[in-house]
Amino acid sequence: MSKFGEKLRLILADEVLRRRILFVTGLLVVTRVLAAIPIPGIDALRLESLLSGSEFLNLLNLFSGGGLSNLSVVMLGVGPYITASIIMQLMTVMSPKLKAMYQEEGEAGRRRFSQYSRILTVPLAIVQGYAFIKLLQGQGVLGQLTFGTLAVDITVIVAGSVLLMWLGELITEFGVGNGVSLIIFAGIVAQLPTTVSQTVLTYDPSQIPVYIAGLAIALLVTFGVVVVTEAERPIPITYAKQVRGGRAFGGISTYLPLRVNQAGVIPIIFALSILLFPQMIFQFLAQSAIASISSLATFALDLLANNWFYTTAYFVLVVLFTYFYTAVTFDPDNISTNLQKSGAFIPGVRPGISTADYISRVLTRLTLVGALFLGLIAILPLILRSLTGIQSLAIGGTALLIVVSVVIDLIKKIDAQVSAREY
Repeated sequence: MSKFGEKLRLILADEVLRRRILFVTGLLVVTRVLAAIPIPGIDALRLESLLSGSEFLNLLNLFSGGGLSNLSVVMLGVGPYITASIIMQLMTVMSPKLKAMYQEEGEAGRRRFSQYSRILTVPLAIVQGYAFIKLLQGQGVLGQLTFGTLAVDITVIVAGSVLLMWLGELITEFGVGNGVSLIIFAGIVAQLPTTVSQTVLTYDPSQIPVYIAGLAIALLVTFGVVVVTEAERPIPITYAKQVRGGRAFGGISTYLPLRVNQAGVIPIIFALSILLFPQMIFQFLAQSAIASISSLATFALDLLANNWFYTTAYFVLVVLFTYFYTAVTFDPDNISTNLQKSGAFIPGVRPGISTADYISRVLTRLTLVGALFLGLIAILPLILRSLTGIQSLAIGGTALLIVVSVVIDLIKKIDAQVSAREY
């Protein structure tokens, strides 16, 4: 039996793991059903035309798991929750109390931190839902709504977003893998048949070299994501010998693994959320009756609609968020303190501040490689689209990066649970 077959047999034979996988599958099916339930009063043809001409809405549709293309009850997807998480992460830089809660108070502190993110999700969903409905009304996709109908629609949209957030946390706690990432993953995979069919229907024999090049780039990106995700830089660690009761302890040499991409796919999600949220607000403000506000919002939208400006901003945000998220989740000072308390040191480096500085320098160089890689992969489809004019390539890189990263993470967690059951 092959290694894959043996691993599959172990997974199916483990009742607890099998139950977890079925639980995840069931909840992902529920999210797909919710994405197919539309709110009333939609002009389907105008909605399809609006989506086809807006890269912003296509990216938002990606994160709503296809719910936006149907104007479903979960049209905002996990976007408000992701935005709330970003804001809370940013607050850790400005608030020492929140930083201590997130990094130093253990599991209880992280639970309180997550609770604040959940609470913040609700007002953000209300603002985004209202702005989006007004945007769709301005484009003629939705008819005029009475105050009561508008309030009901916003309530349904907010409830749908909170429900997705809850389902994601259930998957994380009782299933396998990160729930929010898996919901986004399921939405991307569910759109693959539509993307493939559109490519087939618009097939042009003269574009065969472009399609072949696109396939080659997709395979290269997949290979690169796997390599960079798995790559790490080991820092040698030695434990000092200690004599207790006539017996010697320690003297062991090991290493501290620093990943090239510590942040995973989170910087991509952060950057997209930061780019999408202002566009939604500007789209709403462009309909304002106040001329100065309307002209300013229109100018901002025109600037963001410029492909090269958008691409540059996207790249810079991905790089910055890679550094930011790495700094929030990996603290060299804490690592140095823990090493010193356990009697460990890096050969040739003094314990304490010198160790923290050394780890910080190594981490900064590694993060630069990971950040540039993520930024390049994120903007590559945008560049290809501008060069080839093939619209289906617009979100291919981001979607592919998320899918590959989520699959790698899921496989690792399943392998870890299988190994734990074996022992």
